[in-house]
Amino acid sequence: MPRFAANLSMLFTEVPFLARFEAAARAGFSAVEFLFPYAYPVEDIRQELRRNGLQLALFNVNPGDYAGGERGLAVLPGRERDFEEALEQALHYAGHLGCKKLHVMSGNTPASLSTADATELWLTNMRLAADRLAQQQVMLLCEALNPRDAPGYFLHDQRLTERLVSMIDRPNARVQLDLYHAQITHGDLSMLIRSLAGRIGHVQIASVPDRHEPVSGEINYAFIFRELAKAGYRDWIGCEYHPESGTHAGLIWRKAFDEP
Repeated sequence: MPRFAANLSMLFTEVPFLARFEAAARAGFSAVEFLFPYAYPVEDIRQELRRNGLQLALFNVNPGDYAGGERGLAVLPGRERDFEEALEQALHYAGHLGCKKLHVMSGNTPASLSTADATELWLTNMRLAADRLAQQQVMLLCEALNPRDAPGYFLHDQRLTERLVSMIDRPNARVQLDLYHAQITHGDLSMLIRSLAGRIGHVQIASVPDRHEPVSGEINYAFIFRELAKAGYRDWIGCEYHPESGTHAGLIWRKAFDEP
């Protein structure tokens, strides 16, 4: 049966961030994930995880000036030092919070940078990241974002992401498969999952096209979860969606996939 992690950047936003851990635990979640923890002291987050018996499945390395439109630093020339500092910051949080997966966002490709140069810079930074993360037994995750929601993002295609992650050539580098983005970009999710067998490091879900609860729209998640199991993926599945009418009311969808 699938094991679901609540994404606290999108779920339980009816309460402040640090109160969402208790809300998730009370709603029956055993794990959580979120985008960025850096606005909060690491000890405060660790206390909430421990107090509520929660595992932290995943979070993102600082992507730079997110409010200003930056979506990662890996393809930004001249920002290599910022990239390294962001890795160290994330590893500090991961070490204190017991998190073994970090998503390293790639960034938007500068108009002045050729595809070849962007790829070379990305590979250099990601190899550095993979080696540094490996020192703490942390998995490096790379995710493709769909061009409708994230125009200009370097990793804009699932097949491209699969190929480039293999070129990192590090055992702890894996694909983060967000099925919302994958469906918008490609569809044909079953064949995609089969082709990625053994290389999926994390999975996230939402409905398509509206990114709500995963019980409506284009994706048959009951079937997709079986495909993931066949492909050998049995880790946490992140619920990264925007509730349509409040978090608690929408969680009824999980009854169809109750954990044993």
